[in-house]
Parts: sequence; structure tokens; C-alpha cells
Amino acid sequence: MVESGAAGVPARVFDYDAELRRYQRRLWAALELRPDDTVLDIGCGTGQLTRDVAGVATRGSALGVDISPVMLEQARRISADTGVHNVRFERADAQVHPFPPAHFTLAISRFGTMFFADPAEAFANIGRALRPGAPLVQVIWQHADRQEWVTEIHRALASDGPAEVDGSAFSLADPDETTGLLTAAGFTDVAIAEVREPIYYGPDPDAGVDAVLPLRMTNDALARLGPGETERALERLRAVMAAHCSADGVWFDSCAWLVTATR
Repeated sequence: MVESGAAGVPARVFDYDAELRRYQRRLWAALELRPDDTVLDIGCGTGQLTRDVAGVATRGSALGVDISPVMLEQARRISADTGVHNVRFERADAQVHPFPPAHFTLAISRFGTMFFADPAEAFANIGRALRPGAPLVQVIWQHADRQEWVTEIHRALASDGPAEVDGSAFSLADPDETTGLLTAAGFTDVAIAEVREPIYYGPDPDAGVDAVLPLRMTNDALARLGPGETERALERLRAVMAAHCSADGVWFDSCAWLVTATR
């Protein structure tokens, strides 16, 4: 996600690939890729997963869709530099985009399906784009109160008690509701399993602070503070990063769901 700067912080692209490296492996292990697959990656970001999939689907292809033009530009540039030719990227909202019907043999998403304005419509649209029997495999966040990175960052930046957490990233946290959405959209064999991995924010505390500044929740919290308060909040944030720093970098606990379903 690309965030606007706050408190003098310049806008830039957040590095989800670094943050979610452990979840990338868990999602990858759940895929059964074939050389002829035609894959849709929903919320592809800078396209790491899309490129990895295309590298296996050598006789097929991979399409990554996202709403961020900056991330898609980076995805295309990296793909061109690495010589991956059976991959392409398109700016599209998967909720309403007119995908070719019954076209894809697999749909995947690494934390890219929680932000739909109408998830029922979105999953129905994704379902129409899949061939009968095609799987949908995604990882989504559990509730915010199960995310150490959320509670710790908010605690550091709050000036007068706990700040309200933007719930959009956790909109699919209830497994029963998610199962119901997928079933109503025409999916079967819905299975939801807990996956718990730490997420990464850089090699040291300063890098950790720098890593989370582009996040909306960090920007929103800093925007509510005055100049003096901002400086103290950033000092508290650095202390939190230091408390979570070990020999291999800054890590925070997190909890997600691995969701599989069949069209």
C-alpha cells in the first residue's frame, strides 16, 4: 500500500515482501502449481508472489492485479529486469473488474482480499473468473487484538490512551463469516486453518521505525499529534522496535488464517 506522508514523513511504498516473508512460505506450501496453470494474484503489490508462480507455470501465465499504480510500476520493472515473460500486471479492483469468465485455473492472495467494499460481490466476481474446480488460496489477518504489531505500534504512538484501530485489514477475521461469504459466492470445500508467523520490520530499531512509517495506521496516529508530541511518540516507537530486536532483526508476533476453497 502506498501511503501519504504525515508529520514530515515522505510518501513511499511499504515493503510487504520483507514484512510477510514467513507467510509467503506458508501460502506457497499450500499451492499445488502446475506448468499449465493460469493464475490470478489478487492484491499482488510489487508482484513477488506473482513472479514466483509464473516461474512454475512455465506453459501458463500469471496475472497480478492491484489498485496501487506505484506498486504495479515497481512490479513491472522488477519483472522486466528478471526476465519473467509469462507474467503481467494490471491496475484493477478485483471486486468489479471484468475478468474473462471461467479463465483462471487458480486464484491466490497474500493479504489482498480484506479491503473490498463489498466482499460478497468481490468473491462472486472472482468465482466467475475461475474455471469449475479451480482453487482459491489466500491468507488473511485474524482480529487486530491478536496482532502484536498492531497493539505495540498503537501503544507507542497513542498520546492519550489506546487509539481506534482501522478495521479494514481485519474485515475477514471471523472464520464463520468468511466461510459464509465464500459459500454464498459459489465456492465449496471451504477450509480455514490458523497460521502464526512473526513479521519483519528490518535489521535494527532505526530500520524498524523507518519501515512502519508508510503504514496508514502509523500516519493516522502521527497526524493527530503536535510537533512536540510527534517527537516523543517516535522515540517511544523506536523503544518498541528495540524491545523486539534480536540478532536477526525486528520481529513482531502475528496471527492469520490460511483459507482454501474450490470454485
